[in-house]
Amino acid sequence: MKNKSVLINIAVLLAALLVPVVIKAPYHLHIIILIIIWSIIGTAWNLLGGYAGQVSFGHAAFFGLGAYSAGLLKFHFDISPWWGVLLGPIIATLVSLPIGLICFRLRGPYFALAMLSLGEIFRLLFTNLSNFTNGARGVMIMPDITSKMFYYYISLFILVLTLFTTYRIVNSKVGYYLVSIREDQDAATSLGIPTTLYKNLALLPSAFFTGMAGAFYMNYVAFIDPNIVFNLSNVSVMVILVVMLGGVATTWGPTVGAAIYIFLGELFRATLGSANVLVFGVLVCLIILFLPNGIVGEMNTLKRLVRRKKGLPGGERNEFLRG
Repeated sequence: MKNKSVLINIAVLLAALLVPVVIKAPYHLHIIILIIIWSIIGTAWNLLGGYAGQVSFGHAAFFGLGAYSAGLLKFHFDISPWWGVLLGPIIATLVSLPIGLICFRLRGPYFALAMLSLGEIFRLLFTNLSNFTNGARGVMIMPDITSKMFYYYISLFILVLTLFTTYRIVNSKVGYYLVSIREDQDAATSLGIPTTLYKNLALLPSAFFTGMAGAFYMNYVAFIDPNIVFNLSNVSVMVILVVMLGGVATTWGPTVGAAIYIFLGELFRATLGSANVLVFGVLVCLIILFLPNGIVGEMNTLKRLVRRKKGLPGGERNEFLRG
């Protein structure tokens, strides 16, 4: 089974490497790059919110810090914003350290509200520090590279790195401790697990890769302002919807969720106009209602439904045939 999973992952990676060869239209590549960006953010959030059970509404703070780290390098020092892809995640990680030490004293909705306020604090801070951040006018750069293929491969590399790192963490001792904290923090504490320490160990890589996605976003779109990158609904809430659609605490769930969210969002916007938000909201509610663990998380349920349509109710007939 493990060998089969490895082969599937290799096949997916090879197919992903060939995408720009097959799809050359700039608009289509743009949509795919957006999907990859949200896959990175969703995978990073999933490590903290999915596996550790710490639902964060403040990941816009780390995304914005990464984006501004890249933009301000060019704005103030005329240094290539691509260095921000290295600097941004480091700054986001350093900022996450005191945040984790403070906010992880809280649980459940109190933790969620504390993280929500975090994103708003940074939005107001970067709006008012106009001498340093250029305030609400934002930061614009002139990109040296315009090839969509280049941005595609860079974003794909970041996504693969994020998936690999997350997979290694989840399948290590740290990952098992994170799941135990998610299931019952009091029980985990009674067994001697330092829960605050391991929740911080989940936050650090989560902030790191979210900051990296923000720095790449700055290089790709070439313009940011506080209301874009520190936005509650368009970043913090959107990443939660992406993960819920695809599947919480699954490896490929955020990627599947990002593909659904971006693709259907563009489709509904083109065909339904201003009604697209309503229709998309109804669709999200239906998926959450009937597939509470997301599409990837409910894959076994979907397989059982397919078997029933083929005359194999549940797995009972399969067991009979095997016996």
